[in-house]
Amino acid sequence: MRILSGVQSSGQLHLGNYYGAIRQFVELQTVAADEPLYFIANLHALTTVREPELARRLTFETACAFIACGVDPVRSTLFRQSDIPEVTEMFWVLGTVVPVSNLERAHSYKDKVAEGLSPDFGLFAYPVLMAIDILLYDTDLVPVGKDQVQHLEFARDWAIKFNLQYVKGYDPAFPNGDSRHPAGLFKVPAARVQQATAVVPGTDGKKMSKSYNNTIPLFADDKTVKDAIMKKVVTDSTPVEAPKPVEKAPLYDLLKLVAPAADWPGLEAEWKAGGKGYGHFKGKLLEYYHATFDGPRARYAELIADPAEVERQLKAGAEKARRYAEPVAARVRKAVGL
Repeated sequence: MRILSGVQSSGQLHLGNYYGAIRQFVELQTVAADEPLYFIANLHALTTVREPELARRLTFETACAFIACGVDPVRSTLFRQSDIPEVTEMFWVLGTVVPVSNLERAHSYKDKVAEGLSPDFGLFAYPVLMAIDILLYDTDLVPVGKDQVQHLEFARDWAIKFNLQYVKGYDPAFPNGDSRHPAGLFKVPAARVQQATAVVPGTDGKKMSKSYNNTIPLFADDKTVKDAIMKKVVTDSTPVEAPKPVEKAPLYDLLKLVAPAADWPGLEAEWKAGGKGYGHFKGKLLEYYHATFDGPRARYAELIADPAEVERQLKAGAEKARRYAEPVAARVRKAVGL
């Protein structure tokens, strides 16, 4: 089973990145027969990061964060998106069959335009680049958050459309072929959505995202983390003595996410019983945060101080990833006449 996913290097990683993605990455590298590929999406990040030194630094910090959180470059293939030249070539080739109407209804495009951002080609074509990130490595399984399911559906649809165009006798009813039906040029992958943590709430209750400035960072200094939890997580005006609501309550949702499973029943009972204020529960969230992440935070500091070793691991990962990508690109080139 070849597994692939990635995270943009567009800012400091946060709880949403960990619980929505990186924790799954670590879990999925434990099966010896699986082949996990995890990449730092630094080409995607160019849609928002326009300062070259910042772009390089964020790419490096994201690699350190992956490794510090448990992604093992030996058991997994960890690489920079930009180190795979076939990505941009195949992005264009796949794009020649992508309907404009699909791109116009992509959430990544519509949501940003609705927020008043001026659309550019990078934003508009974002799903095509994401699709080739998936299809280029003959991926079987893609761990995604619920908000990314549409992108995987696009990748599947466009792979089938491309295969129909260039593979004689291709049958979408048998998308990856069998003994009687030819396989496609692009393998059609499946999704793995972890429903319990598909969307991680930010400090304001919306999806945690660097774009919304509502994150709890993984590797910021202690004061920044404390301020994010104690000052920025929104609560309502429920009195101390009253039971606290469980709907539209980001503090409740974050506690449920971060608290150890053994602690949660008692903590939830306190929440629903009343008698304790939100400050108490924010303090518990801060406590659980440090218990969970102080180890990775220390490892992150070690990696930041050893950039040569991190670079070595990324280059080794890119060499391995290209061994998967090159055969796919070669058969696509031949099929389209390049």
